Amino acid sequence: MVTAAQQTASTPDAARTFPKGFLWGSATASYQIEGAAAEDGRTPSIWDTYARTPGRVRNGDTGDTATDHYHRWREDVALMAELGLGAYRFSLAWPRIQPTGRGPAVQKGLDFYRRLVDELLDKGIQPVATLYHWDLPQETEDAGGWPERATAERFAEYAALAADALGDRVKTWTTLNEPWCSAFLGYGSGVHAPGRTDPVAALRAAHHLNLGHGLAVQALRERLPADARCSVTLNIHQVRPLTDDDADTDAVRRIDALANRVFTGPMLQGAYPEDLLKDTAALTDWSFVRDGDLRQIHQPLDFLGVNYYSPTLVSASDGKGTHTSDGHGRSAHSPWPGADEVAFHQPPGETTAMGWAVDPTGLYDLLHRLAADFPRLPLYITENGAAFDDYADPSGQVNDPARIAYVRGHLAAVHQAIVDGVDVRGYFLWSLLDNFEWAHGYSKRFGAVYVDYPTGTRIPKASARWYAEVVRSGVLPGA
Repeated sequence: MVTAAQQTASTPDAARTFPKGFLWGSATASYQIEGAAAEDGRTPSIWDTYARTPGRVRNGDTGDTATDHYHRWREDVALMAELGLGAYRFSLAWPRIQPTGRGPAVQKGLDFYRRLVDELLDKGIQPVATLYHWDLPQETEDAGGWPERATAERFAEYAALAADALGDRVKTWTTLNEPWCSAFLGYGSGVHAPGRTDPVAALRAAHHLNLGHGLAVQALRERLPADARCSVTLNIHQVRPLTDDDADTDAVRRIDALANRVFTGPMLQGAYPEDLLKDTAALTDWSFVRDGDLRQIHQPLDFLGVNYYSPTLVSASDGKGTHTSDGHGRSAHSPWPGADEVAFHQPPGETTAMGWAVDPTGLYDLLHRLAADFPRLPLYITENGAAFDDYADPSGQVNDPARIAYVRGHLAAVHQAIVDGVDVRGYFLWSLLDNFEWAHGYSKRFGAVYVDYPTGTRIPKASARWYAEVVRSGVLPGA
């Protein structure tokens, strides 16, 4: 029997019309595009420090210049307008606004975002601001970082500064982007900044990211107009078992708790999963969760942002499980505390330049799972896209048919989920521009717009033109 998801992914041969009002956009992150790392009062973030540490980032690349969006923002907004985007999801750089992670805001940093937002509004593009996309001020990390409660409190103060400055312009706010990566890649496996490898610190960081989210939502609500919207963006893992064996099914349960329910539990339901606490009991008693924390974390949200790229395939192991096929980077240290008996496997089929499997059925299944678990919470796809080995041909064109096929397949999955009754209200393509891809440096290109890094020249790829037509028409063409 062929499921709706399989049919959607394998035979996107008919045009599909999206609902009226469906929001089409693209997304970026501050450290990946802005550059100007030491201008106008900005101080180092954990990613500046990490990237400047030999051996951490491929080719020794840093975000010091990135795509120079800090100086070329007007050109980039013009590209968005040319593509017809209805919304632009960007992140604010905490160390550009509040360089030490405490105290008053730097007005020059805020002025950059004021100019950007004004230009977006002038072009009819809705600004969607993310408070945190991984660039923690280095001074805050030096004081203990996310494993410490004080960082959550500082984050709420920063949220208040941003809301006071931009709340009259920005109506849609996201607290955190992919806190799983911040906690478990940053403090567990060390393949992301700050590069620490302590499983207990990773769990502590997860809790204080949750707490920071809740406190930030409260700070935003106190300052924003009544029609403003608050959300969080999670990279929900669509975890699948290698076989139908009970042991593999239990491996799925363990990873689902660490990847997903560690955040959806407290944020959306007001409690940590009991199985997560039991699975990690040998590492910690979770005494860092204080009375009242869960009430602070569990704040009403207007929607949930969903980032999806590829499914996760797991099985039980012999007690010496490997995490090197989890798609998150190689390390001698696991980002999965308490799950040493779980092994990760490369899903079958076509892969992107990141080595990630191309499988839109994962997105389809994930959307249905979220709709079942949280039926009254609207969903937006806040990141979806793929890296391929793009290049400009002698005529200056960048043809990327594999990216077009990837996006078409995933949009078909989104459309089918909507037809099935899932409340998905928008899609943000990752990414607007080729950029600094974290530990991969500039070696991986996710952008709809090609960036020639030596000159900064922007060239819309074939996928950008294709996406622009989907945005214009609201219709996903057949293959």
